[in-house]
Amino acid sequence: MRFMFIVKSAHAGPPTPELLEAMHKLANREITAGRMLDSGGLMPAATGAEVRIKDGKLSVVDGPFVEAREVIGGYAIFELRDKEEALASAKEFMQLHKDLMPGWEGTCELRAFAVP
Repeated sequence: MRFMFIVKSAHAGPPTPELLEAMHKLANREITAGRMLDSGGLMPAATGAEVRIKDGKLSVVDGPFVEAREVIGGYAIFELRDKEEALASAKEFMQLHKDLMPGWEGTCELRAFAVP
């Protein structure tokens, strides 16, 4: 099964050097094992835009987005056996944040890809 992990947080700053190093080690392990297919961090919301449809009208809103409490900071795409393996992987990733960036709060959302 293919899963996307979406990391969301209200934390505005970048990860600590220790957390970055630990995430790179974890990512390299997962890539070598053939489980991680892609990953990446995202620039701050202030550098982005949203294209919206509301009341039948198309509009573009430049970031930052006032109503955003949490923003997507990064993502990863995995090929895993099942949801249980995905949960174990996400928990290991989030544990790095807990251990190496005290005070950080966020969410790792797991979503399975739809298959035809």
